Amino acid sequence: MRTLSPHREGEEMGKTVRLVVFDLDGTLVDSKVDLAHSVNHALGAFGLPPLPNETVYSYVGNGASMLIQRSAGSEGKENLPRILETFLAHYREHLLDTTIPYPGVRESLEAHSGAFEMAVLTNKPIDMTRAILAGLSLSRHFVDVRGGDSFETKKPHPEGLLRIMTQRGIPPGETIMVGDSVNDILAGQRAGAATCGVTYGFGTEGFDAHSPDFTIDRFPELFRRIRAFQ
Repeated sequence: MRTLSPHREGEEMGKTVRLVVFDLDGTLVDSKVDLAHSVNHALGAFGLPPLPNETVYSYVGNGASMLIQRSAGSEGKENLPRILETFLAHYREHLLDTTIPYPGVRESLEAHSGAFEMAVLTNKPIDMTRAILAGLSLSRHFVDVRGGDSFETKKPHPEGLLRIMTQRGIPPGETIMVGDSVNDILAGQRAGAATCGVTYGFGTEGFDAHSPDFTIDRFPELFRRIRAFQ
């Protein structure tokens, strides 16, 4: 896996980075415990056994429906809509119980506010996304926030990222997509943007097959690495 490459082979990046688009869970905020608690609450409500937290964490990244489908397995197949509804209701009430920004997120966003346009593109439902950003006092840093129900498609489809770039009037060559999963990297690559993979999030398994342009082990490294593109 590459740890730093100014651009993918045969593809030049613009001289200036103007737009940084972030995933949410596993990138900006550590929400894994709240997600696991709500998943296991929903499973228990339908007589299904709880899952180890680490197992739930490995299912995060493709939206709530897929999270519940994977968590419920074949035993919960018949009740999937009701399990999902129970999960969503519980999570809406508990999404800030333990969720916090990763170390350095708040300070780094504050320090670079105005230097770049920044946006959020996540597969989490938009109402929950906005609630978390507002509850953690992060909303003001982002010019655009989009969730998994904001478009017809979710990441790894590039639609959301393309729409954000178009609405901001910023081309792919001046955009970086930042995330902890292969879905983020594929969305960025398919939209023609540069990509940054974070290694501290929910999982980097897909990075070997779909390498980001560079990776970071701590959030504060991000803007230093971006300056290498400038």
